[in-house]
Amino acid sequence: MKTLQPPGWPRPRGYSNGIVAEGRMVFLAGIVGWNEREEFEASDFVGQARQALRNIVTLLAEAGAQPEHLVRLTWYVGDAAEYRRSLRDLGAAYREVMGRSFPPMTAVQVAGFVEPGARLEIEATAVLPAG
Repeated sequence: MKTLQPPGWPRPRGYSNGIVAEGRMVFLAGIVGWNEREEFEASDFVGQARQALRNIVTLLAEAGAQPEHLVRLTWYVGDAAEYRRSLRDLGAAYREVMGRSFPPMTAVQVAGFVEPGARLEIEATAVLPAG
């Protein structure tokens, strides 16, 4: 994988603008912040984000992948203001679970979620190296 960073562009903080990769692709559905029994243990945004990221890591492992194989995360949040207020703690939770892997990311505010009690949902795409 190669991070796309054109000369003169400011380096993004906490994500990449783009990545070029080649290999076996892994696609994850929108993952919410509940546990393996489909129960929300946290009601706050950062707590649910931490659990959703843990769920993503668990699913990646099923494909033989790790966070450094991620090429895209799409965050769907119910409240963009809550997301922005949480950025410091969210960043710490992200690094705790995902390490220093910062793929391209998008965050979009949505009207709601199918799962009652969800505060966010994250879709993930990873690419395992060819070979």
